[in-house]
Amino acid sequence: MSEEILWQHQAIWKKKTILRALYTGWYKEIAAQMVPGNTLELGGGSGNFKEFAPNVTSTDIVPLPWIDVVADAQDLPFANQSFNNIVMFDVLHHVENVTLFFNEALRVLRPGGRIAIMEPYISLASWPVYHFLHPELVDFKQDPLLWVEPAVDRKPFDANQAFATILFERKFNSFKKNYPQFTKVYNRRMAFFAYLLSGGFDRPSLLPMALLKPVLALENALSFMSRILAFRILVVLEKKGYRDETLD
Repeated sequence: MSEEILWQHQAIWKKKTILRALYTGWYKEIAAQMVPGNTLELGGGSGNFKEFAPNVTSTDIVPLPWIDVVADAQDLPFANQSFNNIVMFDVLHHVENVTLFFNEALRVLRPGGRIAIMEPYISLASWPVYHFLHPELVDFKQDPLLWVEPAVDRKPFDANQAFATILFERKFNSFKKNYPQFTKVYNRRMAFFAYLLSGGFDRPSLLPMALLKPVLALENALSFMSRILAFRILVVLEKKGYRDETLD
């Protein structure tokens, strides 16, 4: 995203109570899945995750006052085995070559380290919204693990919101074949009605704060329908706990 959009998002974060309430729940869920140690946040955006976890180094591709390091997820400027966790919130589907990121993640993560990935989930309910109301593509024909020739004029919205659904559900066996070093330890589809009604960062909320808890309780009761109703997915991968001598 552009620097201007991220400044706007930070301003919206400060004034939109229902958005903060939803994201706070998600950030806490992500933090609960992390292992003790240093955390690398990729695509730090409006810089909110640091409020919910200790020892976080926040990065983005644009310089901002709350960002610690300007970095590309495909070419990280950190030493081997520097971090215990990597956190990505709405970042993976913007990565041009996903394999470059996962190669870098293997390099900078310590054995037993984790990657927490929050992404759009393409369900029966979410597909029309992501397809018609978002500027980013939803393309199930694209293989996220195939090499893409880097585009000189690529823009941040040149993304595919289906990446996580493809990688971690529809074609997870292909991912495991390419990256046997990772084990999936957590996979939860979430965000049904409240997320849509909140309007996100772009639209006014249609959900009063007084109704947020009842709506979230209803979502929890309907969790068995997540494949149909979910708008988001949280996946946590763990690097197998062996020491790779080639990284020393």
